[in-house]
Amino acid sequence: MARVADFRSDTVTRPSADMLAAMAAAEVGDDVLDGDPTVARLERRVAELLGKDGAWFVPSGTMANSVAIGSWTRPGDEVICERSAHMVQWESGAAGALHGVQTTTLHAPSGAFELDEVRRAVRLRSLHCPRTALICVEQSFMGSGEAAGGRAVPLASLRALHALSRELSIPIHMDGARLFNAAVASGVDVREYAACADSVSICLSKGLGCPVGSLIAGPAPFLERARLLRKRLGGWMRQAGYLAAAGLYALEHNVARLAEDHTLAKELASVLDGCGGLDATPHEVETNIVMARVLDPRRDAASVAGEFRAHNVLVLPMNERTLRFVTHLDVGTEDVARVLVAVEEVFGG
Repeated sequence: MARVADFRSDTVTRPSADMLAAMAAAEVGDDVLDGDPTVARLERRVAELLGKDGAWFVPSGTMANSVAIGSWTRPGDEVICERSAHMVQWESGAAGALHGVQTTTLHAPSGAFELDEVRRAVRLRSLHCPRTALICVEQSFMGSGEAAGGRAVPLASLRALHALSRELSIPIHMDGARLFNAAVASGVDVREYAACADSVSICLSKGLGCPVGSLIAGPAPFLERARLLRKRLGGWMRQAGYLAAAGLYALEHNVARLAEDHTLAKELASVLDGCGGLDATPHEVETNIVMARVLDPRRDAASVAGEFRAHNVLVLPMNERTLRFVTHLDVGTEDVARVLVAVEEVFGG
């Protein structure tokens, strides 16, 4: 069977042999009844890395974000988000369905909010208005496909937003699903980014190569509420140490190597941008996500993705005109070469 080059997401990776060995050797317990020692180690490690009081292990990034929203808000509240943020576009309306809150969305193509827009979006303190209870940011910022994805939101912008949030007495939650990508690309320590938010989620199965798992970190009062919501949402697992061991392995071995994914993404963008049928703007690629716009008006992104699939290249249509390519530890230069062959076949060289 021909090899398939899967660029749909950095979530498609399989655990390495060494990661599987670490999982198999994990010391475990019932995390709900008595505590799982490996889960506890992972939670302490992530809290330390992010500079927070503690962290909870949950199955997914969507659940981590949902726990954060539910912990900071009450039904009837409002949350400020970027309009293409993951929690707005890709979490099935969880904020409203599970927590009874609404969102007001701002347009920030780079992921960095204009402070005046944030200030204007905050509701009046009135019986007639919802309470603005939370500001959400995303790091790295994927975007909608209209601009290059995987942007590292500048530390200065996040610090300015944090200062405004203190003035307004509104907490910030950072969706840090690809926080380590942003840190590696920018050279900024994850703790510095995390200091710009009250709660932070990270995802172990995006980029870091784990089969499953995310963590949500924050201050002690937040964690008390978050623990209850994790229970309510069914995210408190039993012998989860096997999964936590994968996370500990990834934090030790798979963070620095993210730089390889970023280099490969730039190489891939150059291949795509030179094909004549796609516009990939290589100079805008910062981390491991490449957004490629379909130039031929007779084709849309879904049809091009289908043509690529016929040549054993998998990509994700983000909207009618944009394809997303994501590099990760299970693709390499040979897969970029496979993309080049597919491009030549689809667009005629």
